[in-house]
Amino acid sequence: MIILSTGGTIAGEQPNTDQAGYISGKIPIEELLKNIPSITQKTTVQGEQISAIGSNYMTVDIWLKLARRINEIFANNEADGIVITHGTDTQEETAYFLSLTVNSDKPVVLTGSMRPATALSSDGSKNLYDAIVVAIDPNSKEKGIMVSFNEKIYSAKNVVKINTTSTNAFASPNIGPIGEVYDGKVTFNIQSHKRNSDFMPFDISKIDSLPKVEIVYAYADASNIAIDALINANTPGIIIAGTGGGSFSKAILESAQNATKKNIMVVRSSRVVSGKVHSVYIGDFEDAKNGTIASDDLNPQKARILLMLALTITQDKDKIQEMFLTY
Repeated sequence: MIILSTGGTIAGEQPNTDQAGYISGKIPIEELLKNIPSITQKTTVQGEQISAIGSNYMTVDIWLKLARRINEIFANNEADGIVITHGTDTQEETAYFLSLTVNSDKPVVLTGSMRPATALSSDGSKNLYDAIVVAIDPNSKEKGIMVSFNEKIYSAKNVVKINTTSTNAFASPNIGPIGEVYDGKVTFNIQSHKRNSDFMPFDISKIDSLPKVEIVYAYADASNIAIDALINANTPGIIIAGTGGGSFSKAILESAQNATKKNIMVVRSSRVVSGKVHSVYIGDFEDAKNGTIASDDLNPQKARILLMLALTITQDKDKIQEMFLTY
């Protein structure tokens, strides 16, 4: 078992243990593992530091580094499973990126904490212990990338951070958790599914960067200032975090139509926490008419990731739409 640490609150250190303020990523993974000595009775654990940052500072460069290292570990049979310690702010994004780029059916489990390692009631050690237990469980194979948090197990595609401070910070609004871990025992729900056998991850082995994709947030009477700035900057892709089922103001709609005429990929997503943005939409937001793409069940931040990866291999709108319906 290899633990890849990226930093985050789980490795956070604070000057006063009874106060909320702390600095992310200060404590190395070796120190965190000392807090769960009983895990050595279950598996051999080796720690490796990838980065030491708060996940609000997560970058595409670190994503690529992390995905390459995971693929290398599994290709060389260095481990049967991997746990990643990660800040919670962008944990769902990293998990989804890895679900599209890791080429193995072996388990990869992300976890973190809402309270720093030095806090009076830190949740990090328990979450780390549970994540390791999930990663070594035989039934975790072929489940894809997972997030283990607060005794629940979530799929990378569906997990969302839902609270800014609570230890019960994650959920999967569309499908719920795929399992749970309690008292060292892992249980997967009957409805949890394996990764599709014909799934082909995006090959990032020779990619040093990804096309720039930005997000525009929609709201009542939203102006076109932000989206026009992105169009003028020749941004390859734009995600619109729309209202409801992927709608937005007339000003943004006009600019979105202008963007697609300039071969900029525009994806309609939604700021709503659950549900889908359908590709068949009658009226002003009909994708076939506007040249836009529907995000299906991907929220804006995950839609951005898929579009970045999609643009590395195609500029065909129909093919990219099919990816959104598949991944």
